[in-house]
Amino acid sequence: MKKLVLTTAALALSAGMAMADTVRMGTEGAYPPWNFINDAGEIDGFERELGDELCKRADLECEWVKNDWDSIIPNLVSGNYDVIIAGMSITDERDEVIDFTQNYTPPDPSAYVAVSDDVDVANGVVAAQTGTIQAAYIAESGATLVEFASPEETIAAVRNGEADAVLADKSFLAPIANEDADLRFVAEDVPLGGGVGIGVRESDGELKEKFNTAIQSMKDDGSLNELITKWEVSSTF
Repeated sequence: MKKLVLTTAALALSAGMAMADTVRMGTEGAYPPWNFINDAGEIDGFERELGDELCKRADLECEWVKNDWDSIIPNLVSGNYDVIIAGMSITDERDEVIDFTQNYTPPDPSAYVAVSDDVDVANGVVAAQTGTIQAAYIAESGATLVEFASPEETIAAVRNGEADAVLADKSFLAPIANEDADLRFVAEDVPLGGGVGIGVRESDGELKEKFNTAIQSMKDDGSLNELITKWEVSSTF
């Protein structure tokens, strides 16, 4: 991890972007209700609606770019897009490589989902998406971590018996568990991270402040809480 931090930090020095005419918004497009691809093939979800409003308030022209989660930070640093808005929790480790705006949601509790009520999440096999705060938490616990590139694969691992449970954001797991009678929440929720923010390159301080101002304006007028409630992604501020 230290090597990754040093490598991506070095890239940031060469890829820092002065304010461009169009800001490219990088997202995963595979983590509903935060971000997903709708039936029309377009990026949709809480962060699409939020991002469009933030760009409007910041007087920025924005376009959306889909990128796989496992390379989302390196591709920000190398200049493939200008910000990350992808349900990314603010952590000290990530803050060594990129910078973050203020959070646009409070921390969303992480939760376990399994097919049996008597699963031992403390000592069993637990699935998580690679590069997430949940994967880091499991790796430091007594459980055996199995990582997958996409959130859908973590659910599949539980269904096919490859993992005893999955740990992920509760807002992601809730609609899946509600629609599948074989899946249920188990154990206690786990508080992780410092809320979700927009990731920017460390050299893009001006862009960060534009988004900070826009986020604060949505907090102040209550419209951010309205979006959070509409999409059920976390508790409100």
